[in-house]
Amino acid sequence: MFLREQSGHGSAKGLQHVIAKRGRMLEVYHHGSSVCAAKVRLVLMEKQIEWTSRYVDLLAGEQFDPEYLKINPRAAVPAIIHDGAVLTESTLICEYLDDAFPGARLKPAAPLAQARMRLWTKQVDEEIHPATRPLTYVVTHRHAILARGEAAVEEHIASDPHPAWRERKRRWIYDGFGAPDVALALGTFVRLLQDMDRALEGSEWLVGDSYTLADGALTPYANRLEMLGLSELWRDRPHFARWFAAVKDRPSFAPALFDYLPQELRDRMLADGQRALPQVRESLRRIA
Repeated sequence: MFLREQSGHGSAKGLQHVIAKRGRMLEVYHHGSSVCAAKVRLVLMEKQIEWTSRYVDLLAGEQFDPEYLKINPRAAVPAIIHDGAVLTESTLICEYLDDAFPGARLKPAAPLAQARMRLWTKQVDEEIHPATRPLTYVVTHRHAILARGEAAVEEHIASDPHPAWRERKRRWIYDGFGAPDVALALGTFVRLLQDMDRALEGSEWLVGDSYTLADGALTPYANRLEMLGLSELWRDRPHFARWFAAVKDRPSFAPALFDYLPQELRDRMLADGQRALPQVRESLRRIA
């Protein structure tokens, strides 16, 4: 059985996790290193929503288990089941949770502010998330995969049911920073940091002076860059740096980002990122 029951509940004092019984009204299917799942966990923590964890081990291929494919045929996390209804896609889940549960409101009240919030979450879905996978693969994942030997590499590639993704993975693993879409991905993040730094020059948060779903949506991606040892990308972005420090100070940050992520994986990603810095800098010079 691929589901391992846990529970999380946000409380005012440290957002400590509590044990829940099976059958709770809100079930969350997630994985520790998934940036999309982290977005949802941030909302759960910010709104102090009680939830039952259904952990899907992506590294073990549990997302392809027929039992999980009945919940999400796209073999992705997160997914939620609330009162028997299934909902997928992290941005939609985050808005649904904000509407369906009491607690802090994470969407602005004004229609214009809501539209500006959705411009950020749209950018995450359409540009930032697609850029995350190639960058993560070439900086860190490829080393662990190559270490298993050629047969294991081919098995890993073949396990992806989508032919286009299989070919992209092959290039990321074998070509590293030479893969054709890696420089494009890095440039996407550089432009994001520029956009965020500019937006934050005149306000505390991305949409005015209140924390919103826009801030929550971008937090896991900023954290991924830091985990990959790429914090020098915002060395000259003081407003972004101030925002990220404020994000990390929120009680929701550590439980949502790290409680389900093994320390060993965090350490390995950072070490791989430090090793990749010369190639990152060379790529940045080429796209400047």
